[in-house]
Amino acid sequence: MYEDDIRRIALINAYQHDGKADVKSVMGKVMAEIADLRRDPKAAKDLVTRIVDEVNAMSPAEIKEIVESRYSSSIKKEKKTEDHRLPDLEGVDGPVVMRMAPSPSGPLHVGHTRMAILNDEYVKRYGGELILRIEDTNPKNIDPEAYHMIPEDLRWLGVNVTKTVIQSDRFDLYYEEAKKLIMNGHMYICTCPREEFKKKKLESIPCKDRDNPPEKNMDLFEKMLDGTINEGEAVAVVKTDLNHPNPSVRDWIAFRIINAVHPRVGDRYRVYPMMSFSVAVDDHYLGLTHVLRGKDQLTNTDKQRYIFEYNGWKRPYYYHYGMIKFPGLKLKTSLMKKGIMSGQYDGWSDVRLGTVRAFARRGYQPETFRRYWINSGLREIDAIFSIEIFDSINREIVDPKSYRFSFVKNPVKVVIDNMPRIRSKLPLHPTHPEYGFREYEVEGTVYLSESDLTKMNEGERIRLKDLCYIRKKGDRILYDGLDMTEKTKIINWCPDGSRDFSVLRPDGSIDRGLIEPMSAGYRGIAQLERYGYVNIADSDSVAYFTHS
Repeated sequence: MYEDDIRRIALINAYQHDGKADVKSVMGKVMAEIADLRRDPKAAKDLVTRIVDEVNAMSPAEIKEIVESRYSSSIKKEKKTEDHRLPDLEGVDGPVVMRMAPSPSGPLHVGHTRMAILNDEYVKRYGGELILRIEDTNPKNIDPEAYHMIPEDLRWLGVNVTKTVIQSDRFDLYYEEAKKLIMNGHMYICTCPREEFKKKKLESIPCKDRDNPPEKNMDLFEKMLDGTINEGEAVAVVKTDLNHPNPSVRDWIAFRIINAVHPRVGDRYRVYPMMSFSVAVDDHYLGLTHVLRGKDQLTNTDKQRYIFEYNGWKRPYYYHYGMIKFPGLKLKTSLMKKGIMSGQYDGWSDVRLGTVRAFARRGYQPETFRRYWINSGLREIDAIFSIEIFDSINREIVDPKSYRFSFVKNPVKVVIDNMPRIRSKLPLHPTHPEYGFREYEVEGTVYLSESDLTKMNEGERIRLKDLCYIRKKGDRILYDGLDMTEKTKIINWCPDGSRDFSVLRPDGSIDRGLIEPMSAGYRGIAQLERYGYVNIADSDSVAYFTHS
């Protein structure tokens, strides 16, 4: 009853993906379009799977002819895409000044790319400056290589940084601004034990040092700077509202003493600014006009407001986008670094990690990140990173330039009885004949996947892709013709001369098998037919799995 509609959906899906329909994609559209089939999803899936198999047994040319002759209006409708555009920024009057502010604890991961790309897009739109500000005011959480890796990652993403600022170069500025606040009565030095200070804040009770005169606070601050006061004995506190509904905003710590060697400035400084203080000072002196940040920074925005108000500075426009969860991706820098140090991972580009470098190694394109985050926009609602959508965008970008090769997992050598010598001619790309062909002389011997052999039924006619038909008879595999018109199951094969090949997957597993000879020397993204896209980056024997 619904077979014609399902076949239409499957044919259009195959047409849009090089002649191969995807069961999950077709099933999703079927469920959306045909309400009656939702009553029995299992039966619907069985029907969809059968029809998809029938469609996938057709040649790309057959699919193209049917779709373009029968469903041309549907193609146009399917290809119509939404015009995604970031909303205009408020208060723009000429060029803007925006910034990215990563911590140098490691290279960028996929979560950082949202901040980088959205800022870059707005600076492209309005003109102005995009500042990379490396916030290295915690000497205990710095990877010295990150000072080089972060700019490299941004260049790979196509983000145009116009100026780089490193906070460890700006300590004297932070001290100068602190002293102004102390003398104006807006900052004091607290010598209470840390737990006592926290407890009093929660109870909205001032600490014993809160009303000390500026002169005494200045003297204590100088003693923090010169080493007279030791780590843990005093902190500099911005005076706010002790009755603020958020305890974190009440009298917040702006400076603390850390006795540690900083990778860039050594032991030159011992009093380190907290993020909310240094960020507010830098946002003013760097002339920031607009700041994009996650909702997790709302409290810090509220804290930083006091620095702007005490100094009479104009505040930038702030935008707080929703938080993104990245299920299944390893993004915590400290854990990644620990794994690298222990030898669990082979570096920051290990394909099991969620770094930008790992995604690049797997074959994801910079444009994929840009399209994904522009489509996501500046929405305030929290969301989950959709690897399916991300993969779909990347597939659309890489597919037209990806050569096709045959890869057989867990190969078994098969002698095909009665097979004549056949010269196979397989396109390097199904829709780009100008790329050329892979041609092989086959004389009765091929390599098939062990799983494909196991699934062959007695007497079942199977098509070796772009080669011939075979049939199983007992323990023998028989040659069964060349006509290539019957719609049957299709399996991959590799000829003699194929070489050992491994694919490293992001879950840590490795698929091993054979890859056809003509892939030798190829570098870049390839589609291993009926397997997935991979990046052949380093050698003829290893690739990194991109996506299906």
